[in-house]
Amino acid sequence: MEWYIKVVKNYVGFQGRARRKEYWMFYLFNFIFSFVLGFIKGFTGFSLLLNLYTIALLLPSLAVTVRRLHDIGKSGWWILIGFIPVVGQIILIILNCQDSEKRENQYGPNPKTAI
Repeated sequence: MEWYIKVVKNYVGFQGRARRKEYWMFYLFNFIFSFVLGFIKGFTGFSLLLNLYTIALLLPSLAVTVRRLHDIGKSGWWILIGFIPVVGQIILIILNCQDSEKRENQYGPNPKTAI
């Protein structure tokens, strides 16, 4: 849960790098919360909570994805590849599964060595 909170607190931080753990733990908790809110919506028909949650987490989701791309040495603009149907999403998942660059890159020091 601390990784989720860390990303939400750094909701407009597009600079720097994000480890795989930070990225995937954020998306795990995001999925769980979305699932629960979707479940509530299904029973009550009240979609306001899910809509507000989705809007509130848009910037943090983009920011952590850009920082994750920075961690593997790619520009944040690579996030746009996700607009290509099916293939773009697969490429983005593969990129986000790659290990960090071991050395410092143009986006900052390796977050694994900062621990």
